[in-house]
Amino acid sequence: MKTLILAATVSMAALAASQSAAQDLELSIYTGYQTSPHSRVSGDYPGGGSYDKLIGWEGKSFSMPIYYGIRGTWWTTDTLGFGLEFSHDKVYAPEDEREDIGFSRMELTDGLNIVTVNAMKRWPMQWGKATPYVGGGLGIAVPHVDVETTSGDKTYGYQLTGPAMRLTAGVSYPINDRFAAFGEYQFTYSSNEADLDGDGSLNVDVKTNALNVGITMKF
Repeated sequence: MKTLILAATVSMAALAASQSAAQDLELSIYTGYQTSPHSRVSGDYPGGGSYDKLIGWEGKSFSMPIYYGIRGTWWTTDTLGFGLEFSHDKVYAPEDEREDIGFSRMELTDGLNIVTVNAMKRWPMQWGKATPYVGGGLGIAVPHVDVETTSGDKTYGYQLTGPAMRLTAGVSYPINDRFAAFGEYQFTYSSNEADLDGDGSLNVDVKTNALNVGITMKF
């Protein structure tokens, strides 16, 4: 699933570059420190019964598989751009909280994959050579659902779980004519309705906050 998403992003970049050399096409790759605030998880246990609990999610950005993202942006003017973005977000339920409701594992860690179509705005050379930018996008969540009950029922696989959105604000600084470095803040929101093997379910709205650093390549 992730390979297909990344391939789609790269293909979009290559297609846009071949169609118009006059506009800027950028491909950005980033990682950083991603967290997630508390949110309520609810649903049905496999085999019957229900649960409902507030979970204090852990991000563990640098634990394998790490948090990262890739973004393709086609700047149609000096200040306005559109594109596609994939981020490999992560959330883990703490051991004591998940065990309180009868789960030995509760993770969206390979990952809580967010795919959005973005609109971007930038202000070139606003601060010397630095270029501030903002953006937002709407899309879908495709998490890898890794959930196991204490009785042994296990769910492990990718699912399309619902809508998602992201907001981004950052600053880019040129390294040379081809590459730029950037730092940014990014927020994502996803509404997830996952199926658990054994006729169970898991429903949770996840918010993430991330401080990203990355490299942009211009075509």
